[in-house]
Amino acid sequence: MPDSPFLKSDRLNNLSYAIRGPIFEKAQQLEALGQKIINLNIGNPAPFGFDVPDEIIHDMIINIRNAQGYSHHLGIFSARKAVMHYTQQLGIKGVNIDDIYIGNGVSELIIMSMNAIVNNGDEILIPAPDYPLWTTAVSLAGGKPVHYICDEHEDWNPDIEDIRAKITSKTKGIVLINPNNPTGAVYEKDVLKSIVKLAQEHKLIIFSDEIYDKILYDGHKHYPVATLCDDVLIFSYGGLSKNYRAAGFRGGWMILSGPVHRAKSITDGLNLLASMRLCANVPTQYAIQTALGGYQSIDDLVAPEGRLTKQRDLVHYMLTDIPGISCIKPKGALYLFPKIDLTKFDFEDDNDFAFRLLENKHVLIVPGSGFNHFDKSHFRVVFLPQLAELEQASKLMEDFFNHCRVNHSKVAV
Repeated sequence: MPDSPFLKSDRLNNLSYAIRGPIFEKAQQLEALGQKIINLNIGNPAPFGFDVPDEIIHDMIINIRNAQGYSHHLGIFSARKAVMHYTQQLGIKGVNIDDIYIGNGVSELIIMSMNAIVNNGDEILIPAPDYPLWTTAVSLAGGKPVHYICDEHEDWNPDIEDIRAKITSKTKGIVLINPNNPTGAVYEKDVLKSIVKLAQEHKLIIFSDEIYDKILYDGHKHYPVATLCDDVLIFSYGGLSKNYRAAGFRGGWMILSGPVHRAKSITDGLNLLASMRLCANVPTQYAIQTALGGYQSIDDLVAPEGRLTKQRDLVHYMLTDIPGISCIKPKGALYLFPKIDLTKFDFEDDNDFAFRLLENKHVLIVPGSGFNHFDKSHFRVVFLPQLAELEQASKLMEDFFNHCRVNHSKVAV
């Protein structure tokens, strides 16, 4: 008899991370065969010429010998002090240095916080669409992700009544992703205040993913939810990967605010988990003070004539110029989330579109359902490549849409 296979943990069944899922694996296969793929699937700035500011690199280099050993499990003092000063600049009240946790990127801190808080069967409200790590992290911790609607007709702001309707006795907290990945929404202040009110009424924790808080276009303003109240326990997340284009450095922070004195059990759990991983990578920690206190070069990139603004505008114009494609213009972050009118094309759904676009045009995007969206008619486009490559990719998508249009003469693929 053949040997029985070794099986993965049951906890991983039905979990996915579409950004590096089956379509990404197909793209790798095509690249291995010599095909050139235009990658519009992941928000990784460095491959597209967005370099980390020189002063950050310099400070890491001169401190490298100081970074040879383990650091304090919460992070080095200078990094946490810099984040604390940042909270003061933002207007978040009462944050102490021990309320700040440095992590190997925000991803680690999300997983850590879910493991510290979520019991089996606890429910966490998560936006739909979401950044899929949140859904997976809740499930891995034994909880139940419950997705609330973000309304495309309201600039992708959260639907307050849908959130209210989905709160149960098992609900433990509400996740916000603001500015939003994948939609590019920047939430209105009144919407955030309404979510705070729900958290107050139901004694919920707010988990606010604010990794794109400086990537804002057209004068739009980001309101850190922790500045809007001091009686709700709030976990705020930020880092170096997007604002400072240092994704590979894996440097992030988590800030606890509000009635932290009532959360000693949670902070004991967080300290245990932080200690188990020994510490976050130390060389990157020496970059945090320089990043937060130095020149904010991201402002140049999102200015009206900045590179990111121009790239967003080009892709938005070219895609929405295609009949059957619509898209709310992003106010922040690095993504567009266009909608396909499936009645006008011969695609079964967003996955079918993404696979066929890759196979026929060698353009890699992520289907909207990979972000736990309720419908299957959206896709996410990263607008990090240079203008020429984005124009090429947009033309290839236009050609493909025209080829797949229902009841129209088709052009050759």
